[in-house]
Amino acid sequence: MSIHDMYQEHILEHYEAPYHRRTLPNPTLECRDLNPLCGDEVCIQACLDEQSYLVEVGFEGKGCIISLAAASMLMEAVEGKTLADVKHMDREDMLGLLGVPLTTMRVKCAMLALRTLQKAIHRYEEGQA
Repeated sequence: MSIHDMYQEHILEHYEAPYHRRTLPNPTLECRDLNPLCGDEVCIQACLDEQSYLVEVGFEGKGCIISLAAASMLMEAVEGKTLADVKHMDREDMLGLLGVPLTTMRVKCAMLALRTLQKAIHRYEEGQA
């Protein structure tokens, strides 16, 4: 099995059995967003501790394999991280989590969850959460 095949299998695993696909009862921050080009939609929630660490994360969504697998991988990657850590994540971080080359359209799918989480953090920091 090639490394490319292993990454594709990893994406399918996250799509079929997503990490923390759930609704949190009392999230500290929350945001819903969509990709209007393809219809993917995601709602990201997180609970913070006193030091601004993401101690609990969850997402709900509908969409393509890439957007939902990316959301699952993101939840796994950010749990236990600080808001500052997440705010500094970018396109390369998400593509690194996925591990496979993507077309421009698929990059937008892969970025939806991170963009939504960063928007939730911004709203929280602005006092709008």
